[in-house]
Amino acid sequence: MKIWEKKTNFSFNKEIEHFTSSKDSKIDLLLAPHDVIGTIAHVIMLKTIGLLNKKDLKILIQELRNIYIHEILNNNFKIDEGIEDIHSQIEFLLTHRLGEVGKKIHSGRSRNDQVLVDLKLFVRTEIKDIVYMSYSFFDLLLKLSEQYKNILMPGYTHYQIAMPSSFGLWFSAYAESLIDDLLFIRTAYRIVNKNPLGSAAGYGSSLPLNRKMTTDLLGFECLNYNVIYAQMGRGKMERIVTESISSLARTLSKMAQDICLYSSQNFNFISFPDHLTTGSSIMPHKKNPDVFEVIRSKCNRITSLPNEISLISSNLCSGYHRDFQIIKERFIPIFEEMKKCFSMFQYMLNHIIVKKDIIKDDKYKYLFSVEVVNKLVIEKGYSFREAYQKVGLDIQNGCFKPFTKACYSHEGSIGNLCITQIKNSMQDVIKEFDFDFYKINEVIKRLIYSKIHFDETSKYPIFFGV
Repeated sequence: MKIWEKKTNFSFNKEIEHFTSSKDSKIDLLLAPHDVIGTIAHVIMLKTIGLLNKKDLKILIQELRNIYIHEILNNNFKIDEGIEDIHSQIEFLLTHRLGEVGKKIHSGRSRNDQVLVDLKLFVRTEIKDIVYMSYSFFDLLLKLSEQYKNILMPGYTHYQIAMPSSFGLWFSAYAESLIDDLLFIRTAYRIVNKNPLGSAAGYGSSLPLNRKMTTDLLGFECLNYNVIYAQMGRGKMERIVTESISSLARTLSKMAQDICLYSSQNFNFISFPDHLTTGSSIMPHKKNPDVFEVIRSKCNRITSLPNEISLISSNLCSGYHRDFQIIKERFIPIFEEMKKCFSMFQYMLNHIIVKKDIIKDDKYKYLFSVEVVNKLVIEKGYSFREAYQKVGLDIQNGCFKPFTKACYSHEGSIGNLCITQIKNSMQDVIKEFDFDFYKINEVIKRLIYSKIHFDETSKYPIFFGV
C-alpha cells in the first residue's frame, strides 16, 4: 500500500507505477542516511511542540538510529518491492516494527519537503567531498608545477606554435582554474545550505512547527523562509549545483584534452607507463590515452546536465511537479561520477613522464620570435613595431636566428609562477566553506550517537556524550 492511498482495496496500475517511479527506488538508496537524519530532527521538533510524548520519541529515535547504524551503514538496507520511495520505506519500517507510533513521523511533513531536505543534506555532504578532492588535486598540480617549472614547452594559439611556455606554467594554470571553480561551488553550497523542512507540500502547515529548531538541528545556515519559494527551489537548486560542478568538469575536460594532444606522437611532450595506457588490436605501436578520453567524455556529459535540468523545469509554474523526479535520477549520480574522474586523474598524474628537451627541435625555433623582437627593443632602441617588422622579414627571408632564452619575470609568467600566491588564494576559498561551522559531521554525531535530554525550562533538547 502506498502512503497516499485512501482505500485498503485499492490497486494501482503496475504499468503506470513502473513508468512514473522508474529508477526511484535505486536512486533513493543514496538518500537513505539523509532521510533518517531529517526524520530524527523532525520528530525531536514534534516532541517540543507537544505532538509526540517522551516515550514515543525515545522508541522512534532508537529505531531510526538502528536503521542508520545497523542497516544503512552496513549496506543491509533496501527498499522493498512495492514501496514507492525512501520516505515510504522508512515510515513502513517504523510502523511495522513499532506499531502506530511509526505513523506519527509524517505530521507536519509532505514528501515534497522531505525529498528537498534529503537532497540538500546529500548535496551538502557530496560538495564537501568534492571540495576536498579538488584541494588534493590542486596540491598535486602545484607540486608538479614546482617540480617541472624549468622545463620549457611550446605554447599555442590557434593550434599554431606561438610563444614559450613551461610545464610549471601549464600545471599551475589548471591549479588556479580550480580556485575559480570552487568559488562558484561555494555560492552553490550556500544556496543548498538552507532548510526547506516545514514547507510541507509547498504551503506550510497549520501545526505549530518550529522551523528554526530543525534548521539548527540539521546544521543549516538558515531557512528557506517562504514556503512556496522553498518548493520553488526544487529544480533550481539542482541546476545551480550542476552549473557549479560543470565548471569543475570543464577544467578537468580541458586538461584531459591537453594531455591527449601532448601525448600523441606528433607532439610527444609527455607519456605514461605502458600499464596505464591501452593498445590497438591491429596496430602494435599504439599507446592510447583511454583514461583521459573517458574523463573528457564523462566531464563533457556533466556539463550538459544544467541545460537538461533547465529545459525540464523552466516552464513549470510554482508548486511541485512529478517532472522533478526525472531530474533527481540524472542529478544524484553526477557526484560519484565527478569523484571518480578526480581520483583517476590524480592517479594518472602521479605517473606522468615529462620530456625535457622539447624545444631543441628545430621546428620550435619560431617560439622565440617575440624574444628577438623584445631584445631589439631593449638593446637596440627599436620601437616595438619596427622590431616586429624586422623579425617578420627575417623569418620570411629565411635568415631568422632565434634567441632561445626565455626572459620572463612578471607575475604569473614562466619566471615567476606565483605558486605561493595561488596556494594562499585556494586556502582562502577553502576557509570560506567553513564546513566545521555548519557542522556536517557534528549533525550526524548529535542526532545518531548522542544522548538527548529535555530540560523542562528549555524547549531545545540538550545533547551530550557520544
